[in-house]
Amino acid sequence: MQSKIAKDIITAEPVEQSYILIVDDQLSLLRSLQALLQINGYQVDLAKTGSEAIMKLQDFNYQLVLLDLQMPGIDGLEVLEFIQQAKLDLETIVVSGDTSFLSIKDAMRLGAYDFIRKPYNPEELLSAVSRGIEHCRKERQMLQTEHLLDESEQLHRFIVNSSPDFIYMLDANGLFTYVNDVVEDFLGYKRHEILGKHFSSIIHPHNAAEIQHFFSEQRTGDRATASSEMRLLVNQSSDLVESFDNYELIVELNAVGMYAGSESDKKTYIGTLGSARNISERKRSEERISHQAYHDMLTQLPNRILFDDRLKQAFAHASRNGQKFALLFMDLDRFKLINDTLGHVMGDLVLQRVSERILDCLRAEDTLARFGGDEFCLLLPDIPSKESVASVAEKILKAVRQPFSINNHELYLSLSLGIAIYPDAGESGETLLRSADIAMYHVKGNGKDGYCFYSDVMKSESNFLTTERDINCALEKKQFQVFFQPKVDPSSHMIVGMEALLRWQHPERGLLYPGDFIAAAEASKMMVPIGAWVLRSVCEEVVRWQQQGLPQIKVSLNISLVQLRENDFSENFIRTLQGFKLNAELFEIEITEQGLNKGEQEVTKQLRVLRDFGVSVTIDDFGRGYSSLSYLQNLPINTLKIDRSFVREIEENQHQTCIADGIAMMAKGLNLNVVGAGVENLHQLDYLRNLGCREVQGYLYSEAISAQNAMTLLKNRSVDGPHFILPH
Repeated sequence: MQSKIAKDIITAEPVEQSYILIVDDQLSLLRSLQALLQINGYQVDLAKTGSEAIMKLQDFNYQLVLLDLQMPGIDGLEVLEFIQQAKLDLETIVVSGDTSFLSIKDAMRLGAYDFIRKPYNPEELLSAVSRGIEHCRKERQMLQTEHLLDESEQLHRFIVNSSPDFIYMLDANGLFTYVNDVVEDFLGYKRHEILGKHFSSIIHPHNAAEIQHFFSEQRTGDRATASSEMRLLVNQSSDLVESFDNYELIVELNAVGMYAGSESDKKTYIGTLGSARNISERKRSEERISHQAYHDMLTQLPNRILFDDRLKQAFAHASRNGQKFALLFMDLDRFKLINDTLGHVMGDLVLQRVSERILDCLRAEDTLARFGGDEFCLLLPDIPSKESVASVAEKILKAVRQPFSINNHELYLSLSLGIAIYPDAGESGETLLRSADIAMYHVKGNGKDGYCFYSDVMKSESNFLTTERDINCALEKKQFQVFFQPKVDPSSHMIVGMEALLRWQHPERGLLYPGDFIAAAEASKMMVPIGAWVLRSVCEEVVRWQQQGLPQIKVSLNISLVQLRENDFSENFIRTLQGFKLNAELFEIEITEQGLNKGEQEVTKQLRVLRDFGVSVTIDDFGRGYSSLSYLQNLPINTLKIDRSFVREIEENQHQTCIADGIAMMAKGLNLNVVGAGVENLHQLDYLRNLGCREVQGYLYSEAISAQNAMTLLKNRSVDGPHFILPH
């Protein structure tokens, strides 16, 4: 009877074909996975949301689900909960970019079979899919077997021997009286080799204390051993021993005491019935997932999460023992050049080799982490002196300076390294990191390829450097905006121009004005890409105005001396206007008098090229730089803009108005236009109009407004009427 049923089960056709459901909200990933699996002979269905996946799981019998965790609406963990609650007979492999250890742990707890990290390796994914489907088939075959077999003693024995778990019985003295056939594959013992032996012979020494009592459990009911992890020793002399890892097996143990006698009589303990399931593969998966959660996958160094944990330990140890430790922030010099010229693959190889060299310079207790890109952070606990830290820094710099030979390329690299020592440079992790970062940027600013200890002198640079780093991020995340302030004819009150003004919508500090960040942008030369972005944005807005049929008015842009020092500035400016098919006469650039006072020939040349092309040139904030008449005569300019500080004093101090008078007379003598800025009241407006100002701007008419509001202002003018109506 037993052999016939076993034969029928073994020779039966597979219960079902290999059907797979892929669940992901990224359509491109769904399609690529579908193509990969179909090429390899699998039947594949797709679901773009968790709710769609649940509907398909209710309607069809899949063997495997490839599941993303992060999806809008019903996410991957909720889909896993549905599979678990519905008791669906399938395996789930998580394919996700979410490397949070807690998320993966939750997925494994909910029954996920395996985890593949995005971006996936096709071979790794196909191997995991094959294992998952095979595991599902075995489980289904086991269920089918249990269905077919009745409760006779003979059939029970068949079930036990067909179980993938190691099932055993011990007598009251702890000797094996029964083991199922799995014992040979499980532990490398034949049944006759283990029967009669004491169970302690297979208990790992690490579990030899209290855990061994679980194996010979005497308790019953809820107090009995359930799902306890322990290690078993395998038979080292077995022919199968090569298939085992480290001569030990991690198992999940369930055991219960067995008793003889009726309930009315006093029961006698006669032994233990137990089962042990091999969870070594699951533990390895958990270890792999844990490693991914706490390590950088490129260099295998600790990541920011693990580094922060080590840093907390260093704080606790140093505080308890009155010791110091050092935090070193490192950044490769000119690493972007390697990525741009040799490609990101070469860049990755460089980062791996650099991390190896730095590690060779460290003690076992030191922690080197990669924070991303080419940034590394090093924790040196329990330092004897500042000199010892300097010695480590010099050793690292020397190691990195040695030439790298990678893929037939010989590369010469250097590091900029900032050092912060606890508690002198900060008493919190955030403060120490910021201090080390500031010190590193100090090295960058002084020629790179060196190290520097953080000091109080650098504190004044902190806000400046933070702003400088944020500017890079702001340009990438499109946080900058262009506002417009109208330029108005003081007689007709009609808008005759707009001045484009840069604003920064900072995610933490709110709306920032140029005075809050221009100095940092100019110092880092970020003013060049920012200026190019402003020009393109203004051109796009002018095109919008034209498409709305609005009158053509001139737009002025503030230009930094940093931009004008670029050899191709005027060429790029002209090319941008031509790209938008805009008339150069609609544009005006403004440069401060202080910038022109330096008399740089290249700057003057750039201005002349632009003016010859048709772009007007204005000297902004005029009157503060004390330009001579002869100097002004040699500059390619069209307009002088009276500094707002002189306009502000028109009512309050008659002596100051002489400066405005002098500027107006100078402009008239040089045949230049004159503009008044910062007009706030009617008296100032009348005074400037009488001086001959053809344009004014200021809060009397309007502050700087958003691009959308500027277009609305231009559109809402009544027919042949002024844009502004002022009180008399």
